[in-house]
Amino acid sequence: MIMNLLAPTLGFVVKFAELYEVVVTTLIFVVIGLIFFGISFGILTLVTPFSIKKEIEEDQNTALGIVIGSMLIGIAIIIAAATIG
Repeated sequence: MIMNLLAPTLGFVVKFAELYEVVVTTLIFVVIGLIFFGISFGILTLVTPFSIKKEIEEDQNTALGIVIGSMLIGIAIIIAAATIG
């Protein structure tokens, strides 16, 4: 009786036979996302006229750290939305 009530909520559970396919698909999307994430950070470092590493690490520029972090979070949200479909 209880399992019949919980069946719609447990519909997202992956069966063990299908687990391999889900894990492989997830790993592929993770690798693609990390590649795009790295490319976008590389473009960001090329576009800026100053050294991001020097500004954040040596000069303790907190504002630049917040701006770079928020840009990377935005890129991560876009990548996540693209992989979900």
